[in-house]
Amino acid sequence: MKNLKLFIYLSFGLVLNAQDTSYTKLAANTEIKSHTPKRKAAKKTAFKPGEWLKFRLHYGFLNASYATLHLKSDQIDGIPVYHVVGHGKTSGFASIFFKVNDTYESYFDQENGRPYKFIRNINEGGYTKDIEIDFDHEEQNAVLNDKKNKKKHEIKLEESVQDLISGFYYLRNNYDADSLEVGKSITMKMLYDDDGIFNFKLKYLGEEILKTKYGKVKCHKFRPYVQSGRVFKEQESLSLWVSADDNKIPIRISADLAVGAIKADLDGYNGLKHQFKIIMD
Repeated sequence: MKNLKLFIYLSFGLVLNAQDTSYTKLAANTEIKSHTPKRKAAKKTAFKPGEWLKFRLHYGFLNASYATLHLKSDQIDGIPVYHVVGHGKTSGFASIFFKVNDTYESYFDQENGRPYKFIRNINEGGYTKDIEIDFDHEEQNAVLNDKKNKKKHEIKLEESVQDLISGFYYLRNNYDADSLEVGKSITMKMLYDDDGIFNFKLKYLGEEILKTKYGKVKCHKFRPYVQSGRVFKEQESLSLWVSADDNKIPIRISADLAVGAIKADLDGYNGLKHQFKIIMD
């Protein structure tokens, strides 16, 4: 379950948004290049401070847990940043068997999306971590502070690295939806733990209309690649649908597990920058 929670947060990063030509257009089967070196003029964005998203996770017939993402403005060393808090917690009957209380935070630049600080404080059935990562992009270095074990690790940064949460918002503002090709894959560099930097890979599967509690929603569907074995049945066990409007928010995530299946649906939202488009019959 702890690995599933991780991939659900990671999958929020698959939100897409077309941008002006001053930002690099990203082609399928290429690595995502992030962080423009110079600050740009005001551009169209997919979100604004105050945005709040809530997701409900189902395991079989159980409402297993809830996850939320809240975006607001802040500053780090005088630099305007977005501060996002992601929180996940089991609820009801499911919490009797497996208690989860996770908090993820990210501070990232309002102009180019590069992360400055990432916080991961989790308790998942007794499995705990308390990690803070400070990114120094000038020195191309990150310092990971493992507060639980009282250890610090220095990690050499590679180009275009994002943390687990900043990657979600970066993609919303910088991926060109017109370049999507069915069957093609993209990768993105991630750093969120002492395992180091890794490539997160996903495949585009096309458009699909989902029935939701809000009505029918046109979506882009993706297939993130995960590690098969103890948690997932196979490498392509996870599917993600994001809205095909200007908000590009996750609508549904589903996964076939080694035992059973789990699904996460958008259950609430507030402060969206653009109109949430519902298909009217």
